[in-house]
Amino acid sequence: MYALCLLGATFNHASMLWRHGFFWDYGGVPPATQAFWTSLTFIDPTAVVLLFLWPAAGVWLTLVIILSDVAVNSWFGVTHGMAANSLYYSQLAFLIFVLLTIRVALRVPNDHARHEWPPA
Repeated sequence: MYALCLLGATFNHASMLWRHGFFWDYGGVPPATQAFWTSLTFIDPTAVVLLFLWPAAGVWLTLVIILSDVAVNSWFGVTHGMAANSLYYSQLAFLIFVLLTIRVALRVPNDHARHEWPPA
């Protein structure tokens, strides 16, 4: 489920870059926000790869991604007077899902080597 959600997010970010270009300013948002949103185009699929190669690292990166994404988008919405929309609510739902399932996601039975990070 984590990988599917991250792949959906990757598609959304990549389609924005495809339509508007790599240095698009997202309609005039602050440069740090631009850089963060653009970086997710590459960070999200990195987490997907890690989920399959080094699951624990992928799970932790997924948590960092969704926590930071919801934090940045919440800050942006409040400071720029933007109302929450369906994309924001889907991110919030994914954050809640990750928080509720992270303990289970970190357990891979009979394969403790897959939990080592960095890999040996």
